[in-house]
Amino acid sequence: MVSRKGQCMSDQFKITLAQLNATVGDLKGNADKVMKAWVKARDEYSNIIAFPELFITGYNPQDLILKPAFQKASYDIIKKIAEDCLEGPAIALGGPFCEAGKLYNAYYILSQGKIQAIIKKHHLPNQEVFDEVRLFSSGTVDGPFQVDQMRIGSPICEDAWHTDIVETLAETGAQTLLVPNGSPYYRGKTDVRQNVMVSRVVESGLPLVYLNLVGGQDDQVFDGGSFVLNPGGELVLQMPQFEENIATCVFNKSDGRWKAETGHKSRILDALESDYFAMVIGLRDYCKKAGFDKVVIGLSGGVDSALVATIAADALGPESVRAVMLPSEYTSRSSLDDAAELSKNLNCRYDHLSIEDGRVAISETLSGLFKGTKPDLTEENIQSRLRGLLLMAISNKFGEMLLTTGNKSEVSVGYATIYGDMAGGYNPIKDLYKTRVFDICRWRNENNRPWMRVSGLDVIPVNIIEKPPSAELRPDQKDSDSLPDYFVLDGILKILVDEDGTVEDCTNAGFTKEDAQRVQRLLFINEYKRYQSAPGTRLSKRAFWLDRRYPIVNRWSE
Repeated sequence: MVSRKGQCMSDQFKITLAQLNATVGDLKGNADKVMKAWVKARDEYSNIIAFPELFITGYNPQDLILKPAFQKASYDIIKKIAEDCLEGPAIALGGPFCEAGKLYNAYYILSQGKIQAIIKKHHLPNQEVFDEVRLFSSGTVDGPFQVDQMRIGSPICEDAWHTDIVETLAETGAQTLLVPNGSPYYRGKTDVRQNVMVSRVVESGLPLVYLNLVGGQDDQVFDGGSFVLNPGGELVLQMPQFEENIATCVFNKSDGRWKAETGHKSRILDALESDYFAMVIGLRDYCKKAGFDKVVIGLSGGVDSALVATIAADALGPESVRAVMLPSEYTSRSSLDDAAELSKNLNCRYDHLSIEDGRVAISETLSGLFKGTKPDLTEENIQSRLRGLLLMAISNKFGEMLLTTGNKSEVSVGYATIYGDMAGGYNPIKDLYKTRVFDICRWRNENNRPWMRVSGLDVIPVNIIEKPPSAELRPDQKDSDSLPDYFVLDGILKILVDEDGTVEDCTNAGFTKEDAQRVQRLLFINEYKRYQSAPGTRLSKRAFWLDRRYPIVNRWSE
């Protein structure tokens, strides 16, 4: 039995939930967060403080977790935490565990200066962004552990999505379920999680504490949103989404059963706000954890770069954003005015660099080789690549990470120039279809939140949102010259990409076979571009990177 020295057995039990932002590989930094939160829990006379899945290493560590030196360092620091927390609440902390040549995704129970129990994850997710099967061994199904007067069962993340683990824990005497998670965001996942956990509560008759990680890691954003359910499925505590938070839940025992007291219930965000918050957090943490204080963005006067600039200013502060307009002779007066107005609204630095002289010089250099040929996409791409060259020069000179601005529609069909406008270190809108870009822009103009670093509404000029999209690489160019209408394109892509559907599914939905086949072909032949594209915030279950892994060379077609 794990018990605190001097702890009185009673009918009240306190669990402190540490919904915190871990950094992958920063063992000391993550351990410092554990200690600070533990002191807070101690001051509140909690019985136990719980942290999310693999918190000590950060999630998802991917193949870093396979390094023996990293495994040893993780175990050593967990052991040191236990030794330093001799007097006070027990600690439930996620980390790797090695035993008999096998590596486990584990949950450590620390108390009285020692590691008192180690729970090993049994069900290893192997879909979407997860490939834990190649990283970890499946652990045996362990029974509950005891802290003071409560027996706690801890199904680790995926374990709680299956009935067998919770059933075993209930049968072996668990009185409460504590579920540590590293569950990344996708649109609508809050409802999915709560529905599944309500099922576990109804099946077991036990209260359940769902504790999730928060913060950005590469393409993934962990949205927090931890919660507590009482027997029957009643929601009694809801922690905020996308924000670090520490909350203590008080349980009371009556007639031999534990129930949690009603605590604070944070507002659940709608889909548009969730997507925008995820993009802000994703960019903020990517920069912070990668060591960048500032970013640079090429403004075109179009809606995509406008949204990326706004996200950057909200994430990092206007003082950390440099916007650069790089016009050619094809750039409209409207685009120049819109870009300048946006920069003024955001209060960020605005630079103006014409590419006309550079384009002329490159054209003259190539004139001998290109003699006798007609201007085509080649000349258009020169403009894009020249812009990429200048932006990367600024990035190198001033240490500002270049943000790329291609939306999911463009990324899908290759409507972007590799080594040109695709150049950059991160793309916040990579998983955002063009039609949703417009929706998000309108939402941001109508809403302001305390976590945004730019105050006020209507920051994105209306003309940017309302004018026809254009790459402005030739006279009177419109995106619709090269692509189906975005409503059509996005509708087809949602079927082919998000739903993994067929051309026939597209025609059944009302789209023409010609459009569907064309989009499918463009989707397949541009895989090589996506392999070389910057990472970006994952917003759906079929984002381009880990969710959808297709061969670069692919001759299949319907």
